[in-house]
Amino acid sequence: MIERIQQALKDADLDGWLFYSFRDSDPIAANILGLSGEGHMATRRWFYLVPQTGEPIKLNHSIERSVLDRLPGRKLIYLPWQQLHQYLKDSLLGLTDKRQPRVAMQYSPDNAIPYLSRVDGGTIELLRSFGVEIVSSADLVQIFESAWNDEQLAMHEEAARGLYASVKEAFAEIARRINDGVATTEYDIQQYILERFASRAMLSKDPPIVAVNGNSAMPHYEPTREQHSPINKGDFVLIDLWAKLDRPNSVYADITWTSFVGEQVPEEVTQVFNVVRDARDAATEFVKSAFTEGRTIYGWQVDDACREVIQKAGYGDYFIHRTGHSIHTEVHGNGANIDNLETKDARVLIPRTCFSIEPGIYLEGRFGVRSEIDVYVSENEARVTGGEVQREVVAILAP
Repeated sequence: MIERIQQALKDADLDGWLFYSFRDSDPIAANILGLSGEGHMATRRWFYLVPQTGEPIKLNHSIERSVLDRLPGRKLIYLPWQQLHQYLKDSLLGLTDKRQPRVAMQYSPDNAIPYLSRVDGGTIELLRSFGVEIVSSADLVQIFESAWNDEQLAMHEEAARGLYASVKEAFAEIARRINDGVATTEYDIQQYILERFASRAMLSKDPPIVAVNGNSAMPHYEPTREQHSPINKGDFVLIDLWAKLDRPNSVYADITWTSFVGEQVPEEVTQVFNVVRDARDAATEFVKSAFTEGRTIYGWQVDDACREVIQKAGYGDYFIHRTGHSIHTEVHGNGANIDNLETKDARVLIPRTCFSIEPGIYLEGRFGVRSEIDVYVSENEARVTGGEVQREVVAILAP
């Protein structure tokens, strides 16, 4: 791992990467360094400095000397705060004698990437007072926290196929219940989908969204046992589902499909869906062409390509979230998001990563359409995973 980090530092022309945590304040550092689940008590500040070349430095408090023992490097033990400051200053200024040291940390200028902002402002101020330039580790983190290996890609593809099968089975279950006169609710179908996940050895940290009519116009609506709506003939139904295989190091898949409980989808629903579909496809084609042509692109640019279609169609005010998010071992990963609304995500889309593209139009109190796919990018290609893309609203009771 240290060799990989040092190569990444060379590629980025950085003198070091300083990892820092106080009371588990940085799970990104713990994941990258392999400290997650260590079980060591860590109530004091620790630092771990990986230089571009040479031996790493571990900086531990006197009463917690073993917190970083599994990591290689020279150990420095501090007790008074003055000693901590001096060790930090000497270690950082010793990285280079050619220029002001440039050191990466889990820091985001202007808090543009909240996922990454793990270092407090006071610590940044302290290190800058030593004459150190602190830069964001955003693109470094992607390499170690977002890129998939071949096994993870294969597990994702299997999970994606499982999601597509599960959502189709959910629509069929709604049709069966309606035709048989069996009362059904959003919660019933949510629980049915979870049963389908279990049958496929898939799991999810949170249950899927099943949203009817006006509920679907709330992007993060969640039916529960206590609060849910019935599903009846003539209803619009949105299903957003995400899961991963129940295996070590598996990664998520995440999709959204929409349907109408009837034989023919209403014209307005079709019209809104078509705008969302075209925006989704425009963003996908933008990514595909960039990777085929070898162009560097950023998360915010993909959001712009998607959002432009919806704005031109007159629905810009109703697209109220980013276009997509990074996907990894958590459904919302630590890589580049497809966003120029909630934040301006200036992270590069790097090979071997995956993200959702999920534009939506939400007509409050009436219905909301979202169409979500997952896009995986390799060195010179981008593709939609899972083998399927929704092209039209599903008419659940169509003969």
